[in-house]
Amino acid sequence: IKIAYVNSQALMEAAPGRAAATDLLNKEGQGYQVQLQKMQDSINGLYTKYQKDEPTLSATAKESRQKTIRDLETGFQAKQLEYQKAFDERTKEVMAPITDAVKKVIDDIRVEEGYAIILDNAPGAGNIVAADKNLDITDKIVSRLRATPAAKIAAPTATKPGAPAVPAGVGKPPIKPPTK
Repeated sequence: IKIAYVNSQALMEAAPGRAAATDLLNKEGQGYQVQLQKMQDSINGLYTKYQKDEPTLSATAKESRQKTIRDLETGFQAKQLEYQKAFDERTKEVMAPITDAVKKVIDDIRVEEGYAIILDNAPGAGNIVAADKNLDITDKIVSRLRATPAAKIAAPTATKPGAPAVPAGVGKPPIKPPTK
C-alpha cells in the first residue's frame, strides 16, 4: 500500500485564484464592518447620553432608556450574527472552486502515482505523529497547482448589492447599561 501526506494549508495558499478570492472577501466584509461600527457608535452615543442624563431622569424614564439601549444592542447582535452567517456562506461559495481545484490535483497525483491514501498533515488538521519526509508530496502538488492556469478556476465575483458579508469578530462587545 502506497501512502503519502500533504500540508493542505500550504496547498490552499499556493492555489491559483486564492489571493483574488481573499481580496474579494476582505473588500466585501469591509462595507459591513462599517455598517456594524455605525450601529455600535449609535448605541454607545445613546449610552453616553443616558449616563449624563441619568441623575435627572425619573425612574420611568431611566427604565425606558435602558430598555431602548438593550433593544438596540439585541438588534445589533442579531445583525452581527446575520452578517457572520452570510459571510461564512459567501466564503464557502468563493473558495469552493479553489478547493475543488486543489482536491482535483491531489486526486490526479494519487491516481497517477498509485497512492492508496493521501493524508493531511497541516497544523491542527493532521494526526500524523511521525512520518518519513519522503512521503510528503506537498511540493509536488504545489508545483502542479502553480502550473494550473488561474483561468481554469472560476474567478470570484462580487456579491449582489446589499448582500451581507462580514468577517469574524466584527464589532466590539456591546456596552451594558446599568440596571437598577
